[in-house]
Amino acid sequence: MNVPGPHPADTDPAARIAELEQARAVAEAANQAKTQFLMGLSHEIRTPLNAIHGYAQLLERGAAITPSEAGRIIRRSSEHLADLVDGLLDISRIESGVMKLNRETVALRALVEQVAAMFRIEAQNKGLEFVFSLPPNLPTWVLADERRLRQVLINLLSNAIKYTETGSVRLSVRYRSMVAEFEVADTGIGIASEDVERIFQPFDRGGGRASGVAPGIGLGLSLSRMLAQIMGAEIGVRSEPSVGSRFLLRLLLPQPNAAPPDDQARGLPIAYEGRRRTILAIDDDPGQLALWQELLRPIGFNLFVAGSGGAGLSLAELGRPDLVLLDVSMPGLGGWEVARRLRERFGREIGILMVSGNASELVGVVGTGDHDGFVLKPVDQQLLFGMLGRQLGLIWIYEGSVPDVAPVAALPDAARAHLAELARLARTGHVRGLSAALVALAEAVPAAGPLVARLTAALDAFDLAAFQKLLAEQQPEVANGEKTP
Repeated sequence: MNVPGPHPADTDPAARIAELEQARAVAEAANQAKTQFLMGLSHEIRTPLNAIHGYAQLLERGAAITPSEAGRIIRRSSEHLADLVDGLLDISRIESGVMKLNRETVALRALVEQVAAMFRIEAQNKGLEFVFSLPPNLPTWVLADERRLRQVLINLLSNAIKYTETGSVRLSVRYRSMVAEFEVADTGIGIASEDVERIFQPFDRGGGRASGVAPGIGLGLSLSRMLAQIMGAEIGVRSEPSVGSRFLLRLLLPQPNAAPPDDQARGLPIAYEGRRRTILAIDDDPGQLALWQELLRPIGFNLFVAGSGGAGLSLAELGRPDLVLLDVSMPGLGGWEVARRLRERFGREIGILMVSGNASELVGVVGTGDHDGFVLKPVDQQLLFGMLGRQLGLIWIYEGSVPDVAPVAALPDAARAHLAELARLARTGHVRGLSAALVALAEAVPAAGPLVARLTAALDAFDLAAFQKLLAEQQPEVANGEKTP
């Protein structure tokens, strides 16, 4: 029987000391790396937070800045924060092998044009020329993961502009045999040959080529390569110091068998058809409740809000909502318990969408039967309205479109004077007066909500003929100018 001998470090004090010194050096290196990462992360977070905080204060003081301009800057800053969090989570998901890609129909040309428009302004603000070219044979629709593809393109263009002080940045696209090539080229500081692989490591911020040049935490290129590999793509780079760099993304983007429904390209809805639906939003964050009100009330929903689980249950008893938007993490009565009680009380009479800013809260709860879907914060409006449409069986009305459907149900007599006024204004073409009259009708006669939504859509499209047709379908004698009783 062979008995293993003692470890050298057990009998040799010098070896033991050397082992401890090595372990200490590894720990110190890890601490240093963590410190550098946290410093970079702090800078990356503070930059958009400073913009959000500063412009919010300007709005509070009534400074000479338009709300739309302040809103645009605040929105872009918050999107930057969301992208930062998503990037950290994506790397974690990729390394743990739990990331899944979506295979959806994507408007490729529109996607690339939107990304180019975003960075054209950024390049011009830095004094750079931005060159953008698309081939004539680029398909309108392809099958891809839109969010991941956009993320990779944004990361590549952002780096190109960040490390280019003079000259130009170019985005060009080629498409052949279902393979798309996206090339991002710049005249920036370039990359030394020994650094080409290192720039794809997480948290690398450029090392010798960019010390002190640009802020960031060094996730862009690392995440881009990881996402490209998951999509079955590859990213190549050719670079020369002080001359510039060229990054090439190649991936398979097949075309779908058929174009998607028209609704996918219409943007966000402005109303919906049929009876008015009621939504209950339960969240302990007043800001989130305010957001739900801004998103949902203007397009015709009855919206009730509650700041706690207990208050939400009481409102559900009083209002019998069609759907509940329910925050997962709340003090006291948590979201999952509220969902369980709502399901016990109402069964499948109401829909329940769980809302969370932490995707990990939603892992492992699929199929419990207490909810019908998830909404992640920050809220993607396109995804939100798509989910609401499916849950409530809605037919959306989009800007510039007038639905060709049967007339709405007859309205009470209180609406007749308002309809007569609308008909008079429509005959004279008084658009501003029509807008005010529609608001007055909606406030005075809540049952006229569906009709107001259709009339508003026609007015937004400057289609007065369709506007008058809708009035005629509702009450022909009023639309034709006959006197009201």
